[in-house]
Amino acid sequence: MNSVASFTIIIYEAPYSKDRALTALRFATTCDLEGHTVRIWLFENGVYLAKNGQKVVQGLVNYGQMLTDLLKGGIEVKACVVCAETRGLSESELIEGVKLATVHDLVEWTVNSDKVITF
Repeated sequence: MNSVASFTIIIYEAPYSKDRALTALRFATTCDLEGHTVRIWLFENGVYLAKNGQKVVQGLVNYGQMLTDLLKGGIEVKACVVCAETRGLSESELIEGVKLATVHDLVEWTVNSDKVITF
């Protein structure tokens, strides 16, 4: 039996620009399904992943829905407040449950995680 680990997943990439954000969400989902503790930090253009009301072309994965499902499952998601504000995003424009936070929060998460993975 595998031991339970805690993961902080840092996502830098915007949705739909490359597959990194999708890979990160797939990894987070798998970690959660296997019983691990997962927290997601959205940095730089990764904050767009949390934009509420994403419109998706038929046949593409809905990143916003994947993030919503993770939140509903109890995964904590925070977005860099500076990154969001410089991109014109306010907390009210983000998917419900995503919180704006400072890098101090990220430091706390990384100190208290078994693994930190970036995408």
